[in-house]
Amino acid sequence: MKVFKSINEWQTWRGKLEESPLGFVPTMGALHEGHLSLVKSSTQNNAFTIVSVFINPTQFDEQSDFEKYPNDFRSDLRRLENAGVNAVLLPDAEQIYGDKYRFKVTESDFSRRFCGAHRPGHFDGVLTVVMRLLNLVRPDQAYFGEKDYQQLQLIRDMVSAFFMPVKIISCPTVREADGLAMSSRNQHLDAGNREKAARLFATLKDSQSAAEARAALAGQGFEIDYVEDIPNRRLAAARLGDTRLIDNVEI
Repeated sequence: MKVFKSINEWQTWRGKLEESPLGFVPTMGALHEGHLSLVKSSTQNNAFTIVSVFINPTQFDEQSDFEKYPNDFRSDLRRLENAGVNAVLLPDAEQIYGDKYRFKVTESDFSRRFCGAHRPGHFDGVLTVVMRLLNLVRPDQAYFGEKDYQQLQLIRDMVSAFFMPVKIISCPTVREADGLAMSSRNQHLDAGNREKAARLFATLKDSQSAAEARAALAGQGFEIDYVEDIPNRRLAAARLGDTRLIDNVEI
């Protein structure tokens, strides 16, 4: 497995790469089985798989959240090599944002709702870094999880709006045995809140309406950001202590 910390070296090497099709999985590291399910989908359906590991500072609305985001690049690289990844792009912020973030992608409708209403600038950061990474990697297919459903929809729409030659592949949410959606942030939950966190998925799934789910979660001690229904999906974000959880279910 090749590891590239220099974007210039990556671009030189990418220009000589002839394998096709090419799959890409962008991550922020702290890898778990949810990430690896995306990698597995890519390795099974592409001749070559590339993963990026980059903790993107522009999508954090709180500096403290960015600073405490877990990272263990050495462990991540071992897991990616064991999963059959061919190359890893491991850039730093100075390279990704050589323009000091003067240029950004902004969506003016769907990104202002749900998570976007509670995290100003978050989706600007997400869409901007995804566009930059897609332009660097130039994959045939890029893989994203359904847990971040609003993000997934915005990335699909951005790719379509800018005529980008990549197919966005969505992969089902991977869950713990008790139903909690796997997330790097789960490790911040203390024992009591970890047990309670599993009720988020069950409540969303079993409630007859968003209002019913919202009331039930509030009664169980969740601090609600939102619980809302859109066509075919119920979306939610809620906090337990200092940890913000998001999830969604098909309806």
